[in-house]
Amino acid sequence: MMDERDVTPPHDKFHRELTELKSRLLELARLARAAIQQSVSALLAADAELARQVIKGDAAVNSLEESIDAECVRLIALFQPVAIDLRQVMAVDHIIAELERIGDSATNIAEEVLTLQQLPPPGIHPELARMAQDVQDMMRQSLQAFMQQDPKLARQVCLADNEVDDLDRAIIQDLLQDMARNPETITSGQCQINVVRNLERVGDHATNIAEQVVYMVEGESVRHRCQG
Repeated sequence: MMDERDVTPPHDKFHRELTELKSRLLELARLARAAIQQSVSALLAADAELARQVIKGDAAVNSLEESIDAECVRLIALFQPVAIDLRQVMAVDHIIAELERIGDSATNIAEEVLTLQQLPPPGIHPELARMAQDVQDMMRQSLQAFMQQDPKLARQVCLADNEVDDLDRAIIQDLLQDMARNPETITSGQCQINVVRNLERVGDHATNIAEQVVYMVEGESVRHRCQG
C-alpha cells in the first residue's frame, strides 16, 4: 500500500512545510524578544544573575537559527518555489538572521550589566528605558507585519526607527557631557553608551525585518527606503 505522504501534491506539501517553518521562526522570535526584555530588566534592576541567564541562553538562539536556515535551503532545493512562495522562504531566511543578531545585542547588553556590577551604582539615563520599550515595540510590530503579510504596518516600523535614532543621539550626547563633567562616571557612562548602541541596532534589525515584509508581499526591494 502506498504511503499517504507519497501522494500528497507537492504544492500542498510545500505550504505545509512553509507553515511549520514560520512556526519555528516565531519560536526564534520569542527567544530573541525574551533575551532583549531580560537584558534590559537586568540593567534596570542591576540583576547580575538575570544577565548571566541571557548570556547562557544565546546558544539556543544560535542553534535554532542555524537549523531554520538549513531548512530554508532544503525547501528551496526540494520544491524550487517561485514568485511569492520563493519570496516567503527567502524572507524567513533573512528574518532569522536579524533575530540571531538581536540575540547577540541582548548578550552584549547583559555583558555590560556584569561590568556595571563591578562599579559604584550608576545613575541609568532616564530615557534609556523608553528607548528599550520603543525597539521592543518595533520588534513586535515587524513580526506581526510578517505573519499578517501587512506592508503598511511594516512601513510604520520603518518610520519608528527615526525616533529611535533620535533617542540614540540624544542619550549618547547627554552621557558624553556627563562624562566630561564627572570623570568618575566615564566607565559607567561608556557601558551605557554601549547599551544604547546595541538597542539602536535592535531597531535597525526590526527595520530590516519590516523591509523583508514589503519585499515579500510587493516583490520590490525597499532596503533603506521603506518609509515611502
